[in-house]
Amino acid sequence: MNPFQDLRVIELSSVLAGPAVGMFFAELGADVLKVENLTTGGDTTRHWKMPSEDPADPASAYFYSVNWGKRHVFLDLTQAADRQRLMDWMKDADVVISNFKKGGAERLGLEGASLAKLNPRLIYASISAYGEDDLRPGFDVAIQAETGWMHMNGEADGPPVKMPVALMDLLAAHQLKEGILVALLQRERTGLGGEVTVSLFDTGVASLANQAANWLNLAHLPQRMGSRHPNIAPYGEIFYAKDAKPLIVSTGTEQQFRALCQLLAVPQLADDERFATNALRLEHRDALAELLQAAFKNFESTAILEKCHAAQVPVAPIRNLAEVFELPAARDLILEEKTPTGKVSKRVRTAVFKLKG
Repeated sequence: MNPFQDLRVIELSSVLAGPAVGMFFAELGADVLKVENLTTGGDTTRHWKMPSEDPADPASAYFYSVNWGKRHVFLDLTQAADRQRLMDWMKDADVVISNFKKGGAERLGLEGASLAKLNPRLIYASISAYGEDDLRPGFDVAIQAETGWMHMNGEADGPPVKMPVALMDLLAAHQLKEGILVALLQRERTGLGGEVTVSLFDTGVASLANQAANWLNLAHLPQRMGSRHPNIAPYGEIFYAKDAKPLIVSTGTEQQFRALCQLLAVPQLADDERFATNALRLEHRDALAELLQAAFKNFESTAILEKCHAAQVPVAPIRNLAEVFELPAARDLILEEKTPTGKVSKRVRTAVFKLKG
């Protein structure tokens, strides 16, 4: 699938959000040229290595995660010759992805307005931390903290916890992809490019979804409650089977709850007046969880999962990444690429949709 095989993308961004956008286009056939800062040794994530990684490797596993299928060039854009090389490439480019700090693009003549004069069809896509006029540096954990995510995440009796991936960066990357795709559609109609901007802060707030709506409509302030859902029970409760394997339940309908009770050989729970409706289950969810845990202990994990899957009751195993990548479906999402040293690097796809027709 190469819908963007004639698209030329120049990536002037580093770390995660911008490079994830560049890799998305590379996966779909675009020619993506990643311009890295010669004076700093390239994208800063090249040096974000785990203790077990080879110091001699030109890049880290983190860097490989969002830098597949690109051409790489190292330039010092403070030098006129290197800047001119980049400007020459800009004349034929379709999309530029950047995450300059405020004022950085202007000092180099690489802001959207200047590049539009050079190439009116160019789409200039940029990511900032808090908006184009805010000078604060942006890191994912800070955005998670400031947009309410950390306050809600974690166990009820524990401290605030960040998500285990840089989720704000990844969500911002999706926002920027969407903006670029809309801009490409608009260019088909008008012949002109334009600017697309997104901030990590706006992305974090915009992604609060039902939690934001619970506050805005009900003045309900979400609190930490582990994996449990604030509106549904049992949903997010973790139970341990006879073999001590953790399973998570996500029943979303009355029918699913009744079926779960039947499969666990405790049909009486579905008729217990404490659990007769979702609202009552939310009120008595601790008591319900205790009773369900006792029932789960009577089954091996494989056996109860087979029963639940057959009955379309949403119960899932909690897998570690080794177990995830034992699955054929997960292995099919791995992209490999040979590094300059001959090593094969691996990462997962960013574009996993299927386009038919």
